[in-house]
This record gives sequence, structure tokens and C-alpha cells, in this order.
Amino acid sequence: MKRFLILLAAVCCTLPMAAQWGRRPTPNDTLKSTRVLPDGKVLFQIYAPEAKTVSVSGDLPWNAPVKFEKAENGVWKGVCEGLGDGVFRYNFNVDGVRVQDPKAPLSAEQSSLLTVGESYVKDVPHGAVAQRFYFSKTLGEMRRLHVWTPAGYEKSNAKLPVLYLIHGGGDNDASWPGVGAAGWILDNLLAAGKMVPMIVVMPNGTINVPNEVPPFAEDMFTSIIPFVEANYNVKTDAGSRAVAGLSMGGMETMEVCFTHPEMFKYVWVLSSSFQPGQDPAAESARLKVKENAAMMNKQFKRLVFTQGGPTDIAYQNCKNTRAQLDKDGLKYEYMENAQAGHSWATWRADLQTLAPTLFK
Repeated sequence: MKRFLILLAAVCCTLPMAAQWGRRPTPNDTLKSTRVLPDGKVLFQIYAPEAKTVSVSGDLPWNAPVKFEKAENGVWKGVCEGLGDGVFRYNFNVDGVRVQDPKAPLSAEQSSLLTVGESYVKDVPHGAVAQRFYFSKTLGEMRRLHVWTPAGYEKSNAKLPVLYLIHGGGDNDASWPGVGAAGWILDNLLAAGKMVPMIVVMPNGTINVPNEVPPFAEDMFTSIIPFVEANYNVKTDAGSRAVAGLSMGGMETMEVCFTHPEMFKYVWVLSSSFQPGQDPAAESARLKVKENAAMMNKQFKRLVFTQGGPTDIAYQNCKNTRAQLDKDGLKYEYMENAQAGHSWATWRADLQTLAPTLFK
């Protein structure tokens, strides 16, 4: 694969995937940047501990400027009155610099993308990437996911298998079809006859709670999988389901497949491990790995752990996790498909290598 480099630029970024390993928590981790209060006023918040001044502008009442005050924990807060119902554009201003809200649900989509070298976009039949919205019974709110369907899907009556593909921390469901180039990679593999036709569902693994892993797994079973199977022409047996995730999404993948192993035959854990800071033995016991190891060894056709080489920040945690799985008797495959560290270059290579192995 020729060099394909994506550079991400943002004035103020959300929690990076690297932050899951060895990072000190801050109030920003669970901060909600906007809240509609019971009286209809709107609370704006931004974590800027070193800032001297903060303001907000956009489609807001010109005659009711928002006054911000800084709390001891570094969070600036301001209340806006008189908005009413509707949709409003806004941005923060931090020490004279215009800043897109780094905690907005779509903040990961505000980064600029630069392609260097050969693009994945080739003259082949292209599938479609759709934004879909569903109601999460677990979270009690509307949620978004992206779905890639192969070229020709609209005119076909064939039922297809499904890969559930999860992003990492600080990103959202637009990351795999964006910087992850998932649609382009899948288009090219399918056009070359290297993979079977499938549907790829890319859900939003980011939930604004201190530990988002368990509620995401619950949402998968109560809402995401039922939504997909009710709205797409897909096969519904375990042999036609795969789940994969990178970094934080890898933790969510383990939560999903270890709590409901009967649902999947194919599992990829990319640059990930049990949650950093947690005892692997305790996490394994919580997820009943040893108790279910014999069953999972029969159930999973392929359970794959990958790393981006020794420079991958999840490298040691993954080694610790795999050592615990070895003790528990769980069988898996391990590969270092790309030596690109904890990066999208690694995970794009993982998708390119592993997608052709599914559902065969």
C-alpha cells in the first residue's frame, strides 16, 4: 500500500485515543459543553484552565451577551437567555482565538483532512455511506451511526453479513468513513474480488459518561443490532456477524463479545486491551472469560488481537491482557500488521488485511 497520510488539525481537540493509557483525568473528560436548563436557558461550558478570557458568539441574542466565570477546576461557565426553540450556530472565543466547541458531538468532524500520496479513491464501483439515526433505549436519546453498503446493494435482494466497526476515544461514528477511509478500502477490496459483500455498521462509541464501555455494549444489543436488522436486508445468525474496534473501541469490542459471545463468530481487537489502570485478572473475572473460555474457543471462528508495533501506546497493556487470556485458556490470534504505532495508518492496514478474512 502506497503512502496515505492523514493529518488532523484542530484548534482545540477532544480526548485523544492516546489519553487512555497513562493520562491523568481532567474535568474535560466528562464535560458537557452545552446544557439546556429547565427554565429554557442554555449553559455553555469549556475547559480552559490557562485562559484569561472566554466568550461565545454565533446565532445568539445580540442584546443579551453571555458572561463567563471560571471555576476552580478550570471550567468556564456562561448562561445564555432568550434563545427559544431552534438550531443555532456558535463558537467559543478563548483569549481572542476563535475555537470550535471541542466537546460538541460532531467535534471530530471539524478537523481538516490532508491526503499525501496516493488516495484510496479509485475508478471502481463505489458503495454508499449513509448517516442513520436511531433511538437508544439504553441512553434514552437519539444516536447516530454510519452504514456502508456495497455497490449494487440497492438493487439486490441478497441478505448480507454485517461487520460492526467501532472507532477509538475522542472520535465518533464519522471517523472510520472519514480519516479511516473505510468506504474506499472496502470498495477496492470488493472490486478486486478479495472480500465477500457485506454491510459495515460504524456506530458512535463515544458516550459522555465516566465509563462509556459497559453502556455502549448494552446499547449494541438493545438498540444498534435490532435497528440494523430491522432496516437492512442482513443475515442474523452469529456466523454472519463480526465486531471490531480500535483503542477505546477495542475495549468496547471485548465488552460486547465477552458478555454475549453467542452473537458473533468474528472478533478483532485493534491496538487495545482491558481498560488501562484495571487489574487484567479482575477484568477477566468480571467478564467471565475463564468461565466461558471453552465455549468461546468453539464459538469464535477468529478472535484477533493486533498492535501497531512496540511504539503502539497500547502495546504493554495488550501484552498484559493477552497474558491473562492465556491463563484463562482463551485462544486467539495475534498480529502486528503495521509498524505505525497507535495511529490510523495501523488501523487502515488492519481493515485492509482482515476484511478479506470475514464470513468465509
